[in-house]
Amino acid sequence: MARRLRPAGIDFVETAPLRLVFARGVTAPPEAVFRALAEDVAGWPEWFSAVTLARPTEGGAGRQIHLKGGTRFEETVIASQPAEVYAYRVDATNAPGVRALVEEWRLTPDGTGTRVQWTWAGDGTAAFRFAVTLGRPGLGRAFRAAVTKLDRRLASTHA
Repeated sequence: MARRLRPAGIDFVETAPLRLVFARGVTAPPEAVFRALAEDVAGWPEWFSAVTLARPTEGGAGRQIHLKGGTRFEETVIASQPAEVYAYRVDATNAPGVRALVEEWRLTPDGTGTRVQWTWAGDGTAAFRFAVTLGRPGLGRAFRAAVTKLDRRLASTHA
């Protein structure tokens, strides 16, 4: 079922044939956002509605992710710098057409809050690239909704 993808490093975020970059400001500090991303992997479904299951693997060095619609990912964390960056590559997936995929979450202090930037970097067949390009607005909406919900969640846990 799952197909192995081409291994990619953090540099793929800058060199991928297909790059989607989204950013949004939140009121939570970078440390809190980083903890939610990197240390509370199992909590992702509570704030990212596309995610139905998120589970750390290999003592936190990997992740298993399931999305609505049945897409599954086996991932390896490739960058984890507290309050700065959290990135992972997809090692295996059941999604058609993808050859390589890296996602990076970059956190930048912004006043008392954080600027959250999500870069989705991929490579795949022409059909895959076309589908992702068409889906860009939906990915942007999903990102904005997820980060907004995460910010509310972090505010309620620190209130």
